Amino acid sequence: MDNMFLPYQQPNGVPQESKLATYMKRSSPSVNSLSNNLNTLSLDHTAQFQKVLAQSTEFVPSNLANNSSSNSSPNFHLGNSYASPVRSPANAQTLAGSPLSHAASQSPPPKILHPTPVQPAASTYQENVGGTTYFYPTSLASSGSTADAGQVSASPLPDTANAVSSPNYYMYPGTPSHLTPISTSPVSSPGPGKKLPAAASSSFYVADKLRQEIALRNTLVMAVAEADQNADLPALVDNYHELCPLEPATSGTPKVNIMGYQTTSYKATHTKTGVRYCLRRIHGFRLPSTKCMTVVDAWKRLQHSNIVQLREVFTTKAFNDHSMIFVYDYHPGSETLLAKHFSPTGSDAPNGYSDAFSNDPNAPRPYSHQKNTMLRAQHSSLLPEAAIWNFIIQVTAALRVIHAAGLACRALDPTKIILTARSRLRLSCAGVMDVLTFDANVTNPQAHIPHYQQEDLCALGKLVLALACKSLISVQPENLKTSLDLVGRTYSSDLRNLIVYLLTTQQRRSLTDLMPMIGARFYTQLDTLQIRGDVLENELAKEMENGRLCRLMVKLGTINERPELNLDPSWAETGDRYMLKLFRDYVFHQVSEDGRPWLDMAHIVTCLNKLDAGVNEKICLMSHDEQSVLVVSYAELKQCLETSFEEVFSASVKADSRS
Repeated sequence: MDNMFLPYQQPNGVPQESKLATYMKRSSPSVNSLSNNLNTLSLDHTAQFQKVLAQSTEFVPSNLANNSSSNSSPNFHLGNSYASPVRSPANAQTLAGSPLSHAASQSPPPKILHPTPVQPAASTYQENVGGTTYFYPTSLASSGSTADAGQVSASPLPDTANAVSSPNYYMYPGTPSHLTPISTSPVSSPGPGKKLPAAASSSFYVADKLRQEIALRNTLVMAVAEADQNADLPALVDNYHELCPLEPATSGTPKVNIMGYQTTSYKATHTKTGVRYCLRRIHGFRLPSTKCMTVVDAWKRLQHSNIVQLREVFTTKAFNDHSMIFVYDYHPGSETLLAKHFSPTGSDAPNGYSDAFSNDPNAPRPYSHQKNTMLRAQHSSLLPEAAIWNFIIQVTAALRVIHAAGLACRALDPTKIILTARSRLRLSCAGVMDVLTFDANVTNPQAHIPHYQQEDLCALGKLVLALACKSLISVQPENLKTSLDLVGRTYSSDLRNLIVYLLTTQQRRSLTDLMPMIGARFYTQLDTLQIRGDVLENELAKEMENGRLCRLMVKLGTINERPELNLDPSWAETGDRYMLKLFRDYVFHQVSEDGRPWLDMAHIVTCLNKLDAGVNEKICLMSHDEQSVLVVSYAELKQCLETSFEEVFSASVKADSRS
């Protein structure tokens, strides 16, 4: 430190009102002497450094000089920011006749127990100014102003052996004064119920929107069919029971879905595993040959995130006819692409007819002079281009896997594609067309696969065009030019070129050729999926510990307040169970100093987690009559919990064996 800067700054930054500032001014020759010695000090002159400290008039605790060579930390602390709790005894202790009030013992936050302060040596003087303690020699105090008697301490510095050691655990000091605890008062909404604010509840629990989606899917999984309206449903179909129709009942002529066969979908439960599956029934179909099962096995081995997994295929007479059953994974809450993005069918529907890909010549078709009006009407509600590319990427990903396995989809239309939450697209009816059109007389069924794969690409082009125009009549041959003009005016040239490429049948097409047209949009889709995964992981982390804490609370609930066990009415009020009862009050029945209930979710979760882990931290439990105080650790409470629950479990096993 250069001497030229000393006159322009306060010594050590001490406040002017402090008596220490007066003493520091009077000892300026000593300060200058220390500064001069430090200027000539080097790192190699250890002895010289000790000499400088000896010549300095500032106080240096002797304990620090004696213990400088050891690794242990000094047993004193300057200032008032250090607080060390007293170590609790190792075993539980009962203190009878304690005058502490039950409400005060239960009120938060827990108080920090300070150790006996370590006093400086007799040759030093201490003064507390603004919450900070300063130490300096008594010679300066005698020459300065008279200090308050309460600020002077002349007790000798204790030895290292008698010093208070820091404990190896930490006591929670409570919520800091500058933080506002979460309020549990009712928000501005009707009803008598109380709930946390939206900003607070979203940080502790799963988001409401995600919770509603999951709850809706669980509700659909647990749905059952009404007995009076579905009396003709069989109770058991092969290994599946609890059949529930997934489609509304139609009156009049049955609807023809696939190859002239009526189809019906059911939700069913497997009798052995309890897993729900989707059963697609083909009415009145006789299996001509079992050789088609080789194709079914190929579809069963095919697994992809955009394909509804085929699990099993079998024939049954449970419906009083010959039916073919295709068993798929069940995705609750899904809907077809036709119902999601196209208008409902009917006489006044702008789509004109229900199935745009139907080859039925008797299907009603719209008048040609109405097509421009229909397309213009659809133009106001066209899909965003990003959503169309999202569908293209998912469908091409599924077709790429299907074609690589030597198979063909052959059912790529809006009625055979389902959408689940967050625009997840899946191809359904896998393998149905292969079974319905299987010909046992054909020696080489694989010879037709390339032709079917080209038809898949053509069907994909029609699907993309219908989505872009949001109209099923746009895929009709007489409307293709108008539809492509609409796509060219509304969307990018990449989308139009992709549709033209897929609808061109003069050349052999491949899914690999579509990759340059999709381009960097793959990265956008990948980024969206990763963000979605991060969101779900964050939501899962909020509920990760719920199952473990639920099991712990179940154990506590079976033990606390039990009327009797093994003909002992006082079982729940004695021994280990009594400590668990007091712990229950400590966790869930906290009260403030004025007796009001104190609700703190963090306190409850923290205590239960410590109990489950069995930590060595000790807590103070008090009885209701304030006559007993127990100091126990979480490890001892966990042992009491396991022992008591084992008694309850053993008693229940004996009761079952006698019955």
